[in-house]
Amino acid sequence: MLYHLFDWLKDQGIKFPGSELYRFVSFRVLAAVLLSLFITMVYGKKLIKFLQKKQVGESVRDLGLAGEQAKKGTPTMGGLIIIMAILIPTILLAKLNTVYIILMLVATVWLGIIGFIDDYLKLKAKQKAKLLGANYKKSDKDGLAGWFKVFGQVGLGILVGAVLYFNSDVKIWREYQGVPKAGEQGFFERTVDGKTKYFVETKEPITTIPFVKNHEFNYSKLLPESLRPYTWVLYILVVIFIITAVSNGSNITDGLDGLATGTSALIGVCLGIFAYASGNFFFADYLNIMYIPNLDELSIFIAAMVGACVGFLWYNSYPAQVFMGDTGSLTLGGIIAAIAIIVHKELLIPIFCGVFLVEVLSVTLQVTYFKYTKKKYGEGRRIFLMSPLHHHYQKKGYHEAKIVTRFWLVSVLLVVLSIATLKMR
Repeated sequence: MLYHLFDWLKDQGIKFPGSELYRFVSFRVLAAVLLSLFITMVYGKKLIKFLQKKQVGESVRDLGLAGEQAKKGTPTMGGLIIIMAILIPTILLAKLNTVYIILMLVATVWLGIIGFIDDYLKLKAKQKAKLLGANYKKSDKDGLAGWFKVFGQVGLGILVGAVLYFNSDVKIWREYQGVPKAGEQGFFERTVDGKTKYFVETKEPITTIPFVKNHEFNYSKLLPESLRPYTWVLYILVVIFIITAVSNGSNITDGLDGLATGTSALIGVCLGIFAYASGNFFFADYLNIMYIPNLDELSIFIAAMVGACVGFLWYNSYPAQVFMGDTGSLTLGGIIAAIAIIVHKELLIPIFCGVFLVEVLSVTLQVTYFKYTKKKYGEGRRIFLMSPLHHHYQKKGYHEAKIVTRFWLVSVLLVVLSIATLKMR
């Protein structure tokens, strides 16, 4: 908004001191981080007091874990402040006519609404349980139906996939080997290190394969020649799967104070570097990665997300004064998935989202093995003391803060490895 305002004022011949700074993406990235930090740290306290006043507290099941009863009554739905701290800086600082910014704003609101409804229904169920006492039926307590959450995630996947595949503003520049013939159209000429290079725009559904020299892969190659006109169907199905998986992974990881928040911030830094590098022609050329016009604007959105997560940690770190709830965890997971797809790094998700992955796998393995052994031996057996994995370590006697810190350290290593793939191939 401010970018467009200063642009309009400049056209009117009006200039403010420092107004030209808004033309630099790097300045707006830093401003987005600071503004999102300010919003979460200043208004986060006010939100906590508001939630306490409304008795929006967490209900805790007795799982026999150390310190779990101390969390009872801690305000939840704190994800609202994360969403605000993402949306406000982005709207103020980014170019709002960029397709990637519009798409991510819609995705944030979309998943935020789904998570909010889920948290709200759980809150109403808790209040109903207090009112009815022994007459309360536990089946009423599940919040938003699981199928509705998946339906919402699938809907977002369809939207993101369709926009990225069909929108005319979503393009990639690829280097043209040779010199275009005189009069040929559709080529872009750039001078790099004194050499003239030619580029063409493409809308092919390609992604990046990590650690491989010729590191681009076209989704259409997964289909036989006769079915390649329907590559868009395959692409949208892949996007749906990724968004649903990562969103649920973030939701499962949000079980200890600061775990999902800190992990999401680290992943955000990784994605921010990818977006800025691919959106800057000279960086993209130097790193030999695909150049995606206007993608650098997305780094402003990502900076706001990182700032929001770091600021939220002020209140969410152990011992937590507020939980993000599904309002925050579903939203952060969906945002991370959508950005990874936009920057064509979806095959790197198992690496930089490694913590989310092992948390989901621990639950899947535990449930599958329990059902299998119960069917075979008549008694269910477990691989872990408890799933998700962070609860396994709690059962082993590790302090919650130590578990979270070590998971963060693992995330740092995975993020560094992911960034290193820009040159390691």
